[in-house]
Amino acid sequence: MTGALSTRQRNGRRFINAVAVAAMLYLFAPIAMIVLFSFNNPKGKFNIVWRGFTLKNWAHPFASPELTDALMVSLKVAVISTACATMLGTMIALSLSRYKFKGSGVVNLFLVLPLTSPEIVLGSSLATLFIARGTSFGYLTVIIAHIMFQVSFVAVTLRARIRGFDWTLEQAAMDLGATPQRAFWKVTFPLILPGILAAALLSFALSIDDFIITFFNAGSLVTFPLQIFGASRVAIPPQINVLATMILMGSISLMVIGFVVGARRQRKAMGPVTSGK
Repeated sequence: MTGALSTRQRNGRRFINAVAVAAMLYLFAPIAMIVLFSFNNPKGKFNIVWRGFTLKNWAHPFASPELTDALMVSLKVAVISTACATMLGTMIALSLSRYKFKGSGVVNLFLVLPLTSPEIVLGSSLATLFIARGTSFGYLTVIIAHIMFQVSFVAVTLRARIRGFDWTLEQAAMDLGATPQRAFWKVTFPLILPGILAAALLSFALSIDDFIITFFNAGSLVTFPLQIFGASRVAIPPQINVLATMILMGSISLMVIGFVVGARRQRKAMGPVTSGK
């Protein structure tokens, strides 16, 4: 009986592992195709059929001025909106996690709404608001729109990271003579920094990737996704894959750097506590 149960458990684990591998392949196959076709040597205007390996696309990644300009627009919008959303989302997450106050339930509801509402609803609602106020569409409207949904992702992600945070560490630092500000920057901030970086990277990726909300609020401004959508009717040059791969590699590099920096700061912050024991 025990042997039969053990066999069932092994078969169950194998099945679960096989499903997990299949799901990962399903998720990462499109990304792998983008990277692969950045080395393709297409015939004609559409880079959709594999014709042979080449490095010439990477030798001239900015051969298309329209794509390059659109990428720079997306990067500017993403950097500004991510910086603003990370600051606002971090303060909201800390407030909701650390303090109990009237109206916290309403704040939680407002945080969830942008995550659960369809993007077409958010985009059209914001466009209606801007039109009603006579606001000219462009950089400002796109940045405001991106901050609106990025704040929710930052706050929710960071709250999950600091849900079990031990706030008595700050009190211990203040008992040893540190001011509240110094206790926060020397104890709390290094410990929650990995969560802040993870939330910032997530919101940055969402900003670069966003199409629907940007489409409603961009006006004549053309971001990278909008440029790809418009150009795909006429041509799909390999530079699209090259630039997308560069964004992917940059995101992975930032994630690795953030993880390493956060881990080092966490070890430094916990070092005195460990040595004290």
